Amino acid sequence: MNNNEQVNEQDNLPIEQLAYEDAFNQLEGIVESLEAGDHSLEKALSLFERGQSLARHCAILLDQAEIKVKQLSGESLIDFPTD
Repeated sequence: MNNNEQVNEQDNLPIEQLAYEDAFNQLEGIVESLEAGDHSLEKALSLFERGQSLARHCAILLDQAEIKVKQLSGESLIDFPTD
């Protein structure tokens, strides 16, 4: 299976089943596609709606990861030196 087939299969998965990386990659693809402007109004709206759902899903997954990091580090995030 090549990358294009894999992406197409993932496009058909319910958003809730996508890992963060897969959802983010789909979101990037949608943004690029919408920026190209080669879609009918109906298709553009459908892509925009999926993009909004993907963005919400990514935000939820990031929030969950932050909570887990806080739990693992004693309820407070540890600052890393920037030197």
